[in-house]
Amino acid sequence: MYFLNKTEENLDINWDKIAQEYLKSKTVLKVSENQVFYHTKKENYPQIPANIQLRDYQKTAVVNWLKNKGRGTLKMATGSGKTIIGLAIASELYQQIELKVLLIICPFRHLVTQWGRECEKFNLQAILAFENVNNWHDNLSTQLYNIRSNQQKFLTVITTNSTLISDSFQSQLKFFPAKSLIIGDEAHNLGSPRLEASLPRNIGLRLALSATPERYFDEEGTDNLFQYFGDILQPEFTLADAINKGALVHYLYYPILVNLTQGESYNYAKLTQKIGWALNKSTKLENNDNLTSLLMKRARLIGAAHNKLEVLKELMETRLNTSHTLFYCGDGNVAGEDTAYKRQITEVTRILGKELGYRVNIYTAETNLNERENMRIQFENGDLQGLVAIRCLDEGIDIPAIKNAVILASTGNPRQFIQRRGRILRPHPDKNRATLFDMIVMPPELDRDTWQIEKNLLKKELKRFVEFADLADNAGEARIKLLSFQEKYNLLDI
Repeated sequence: MYFLNKTEENLDINWDKIAQEYLKSKTVLKVSENQVFYHTKKENYPQIPANIQLRDYQKTAVVNWLKNKGRGTLKMATGSGKTIIGLAIASELYQQIELKVLLIICPFRHLVTQWGRECEKFNLQAILAFENVNNWHDNLSTQLYNIRSNQQKFLTVITTNSTLISDSFQSQLKFFPAKSLIIGDEAHNLGSPRLEASLPRNIGLRLALSATPERYFDEEGTDNLFQYFGDILQPEFTLADAINKGALVHYLYYPILVNLTQGESYNYAKLTQKIGWALNKSTKLENNDNLTSLLMKRARLIGAAHNKLEVLKELMETRLNTSHTLFYCGDGNVAGEDTAYKRQITEVTRILGKELGYRVNIYTAETNLNERENMRIQFENGDLQGLVAIRCLDEGIDIPAIKNAVILASTGNPRQFIQRRGRILRPHPDKNRATLFDMIVMPPELDRDTWQIEKNLLKKELKRFVEFADLADNAGEARIKLLSFQEKYNLLDI
């Protein structure tokens, strides 16, 4: 017998038997011969679509989650099909234990609607619980009552992190039955203290999905995340695995080295020196607000380096006939000719649109969902040649038509590095290979003590660049470009 905890109902589940039944199944899931795959309001429960066949590693992930007694974290690269695995688990649980509720938590609004579309493929009509509480609260209350009174077979709820912590949603969690499954999408976000405290303890079936579940400079948050959802399960699925299995496309990688201006170099050196002092006090980011602030300031300085605009213009002057291009910008400012500071995204859009006549539009968190969908369609059709974005495309957004990308800014967070590159490599019928241009800022000359700090910081970031270069179809060319960086800063051991 599997006990959830003192606040939960007991679930009498033979997990080994469920895993064995799943393994015996000749199809993706155990389905009766007369079961028909179609959508109907009367039969709204999870069913595997006839046109979806799980890959071997996806099947293994399902089995290992079942064997782990209904808990675990899947660490899988973008494009590995984590959404399908989650919905396949829900389908299997419905058949085996009559699962009642599926609760999916996402960090952003666009992921709620994206999950909603995927759920429809699995015969599920979900309540999309986000934004205006009047749009979902009464419906959720009614359907939860119907579930508990056996008037309804199944309920799917998809919400955002911000709605999860609201009083309106928290008040409903106590009515979720024990036979509920919670899926945390991009689950690393749920390790923050407030979000982790808001996760329902009365739901014992738990699945976390993330390409990078470990939280950046936050060991405590990472531990709390694993304690709630369960440890990382095998198989882990890397970027190399995804490319080899055809889950992501091959790519060309072109590092572009960019120098700081004199003023930026001075500020960079000062910030690096202060970071060194802060690191001597604490290496834990969550316990050192000063270190957090300094790292963010330096990342913004690097991201908004003025010379990137000149490099971008030179690059795109030779690529005006290309389309399906994504431009990743930083959220910092750059000095314009009028000496006023403007957001980099505005300057990039001006250079591309007004100076070069390249058809682009801005895609940010402020862009409403209808506009985003229109832009996505225009982008896929080629009416828009490019999208200029900040962070909202980092996690979960699905625009597989992206063929080219120019990364002007990244944080030091490895999660962002992994997600952005994985986002660009999603397969599409018209895409055989992707092309990625990566702007890498060259640190200025520093004094001996400051340089030692800088070298330690650079090692981690350069290692990611090298690993990504090694996976590219033009690996030799990419590594040669990075070699000059390694030689200059005595980092040839990477």
